[in-house]
Amino acid sequence: MNRRDFLGASTGGGIMLNAIQTVAQQNPYQTTPNADLKLKVLATNWGFSGTTDAFCAAAKKEGYDGIEMWWPNEKKDQQELFTALDKHQLEVGFLCGGYQKDAKEHLETFKKAVNATVLSSHKPLYINCHSGRDYFTYEQNKLFIDHTTEASQKSGIKILHETHRGRMLFAAHIAHNFIEKNPALRLTLDISHWCNVHESLLEDQTEAVQAALARVDHIHSRIGHQEGPQVNDPRAPEWENVVKAHLAWWDKVVEYKIKSGDTLTVLTEFGPPNYLPTLPYTKQPLADQWGINVYMMQMLRKRYLK
Repeated sequence: MNRRDFLGASTGGGIMLNAIQTVAQQNPYQTTPNADLKLKVLATNWGFSGTTDAFCAAAKKEGYDGIEMWWPNEKKDQQELFTALDKHQLEVGFLCGGYQKDAKEHLETFKKAVNATVLSSHKPLYINCHSGRDYFTYEQNKLFIDHTTEASQKSGIKILHETHRGRMLFAAHIAHNFIEKNPALRLTLDISHWCNVHESLLEDQTEAVQAALARVDHIHSRIGHQEGPQVNDPRAPEWENVVKAHLAWWDKVVEYKIKSGDTLTVLTEFGPPNYLPTLPYTKQPLADQWGINVYMMQMLRKRYLK
């Protein structure tokens, strides 16, 4: 018996899979929907192996309002994307960032990407920034905020900084310092990263978390836990408390958006392996990434919209 056959037999094969799928159809996270919220839910191309057109077609078929992806640097890739967006009538949010370890070089790459995106013929819903590095100084990282503040004011496009491991806002207390000192700073909330960084559900970071929630314009709705940035499947009952913690944070953002009348955008961003846990040896994913993201889209719409 090979490893794949052994693993299938040891987990109960199809019987266990059917049981898991039955549990996965249940949705215990109901609340009272609110007709006053303006919500747009976007799909990620992270882990999608097909063409841009195929990805847009799949997102449209599932009922997404748009997509989020990294700004394509090549003209041919931009044209391919714009054609697909028009064909499938989807909106778009762009990711921008740098990668160099040198702060000055990193900032220049970042500026070029943001500036090109601002001038795009397809105005994005927002620009989501992977900003700076966790090891850059406060002064070095602040330059990223200064640039996006000016670019946002000139263009009228929301330019947001993501709460992401390895980046400027990698931890709750660090982000709190940036929030207090930079009134124009607006956020993409991916709080799964902070759960991982602080190895907690942030019970001891209440002040920092609440300050961040008030600055959020966009959510990456991946669910992390104390030991990792992504649960294997949010539909599984063992993650109920973790899911409820994330929903409570997102509920607060929704409250702010209803009061302001502003649109809330959400990306369903459960990722592929190795974000998605796999079986040893075979590297077989423990769950269906696309199916999880579609579930998150449907669950959030049911929770927040009439």
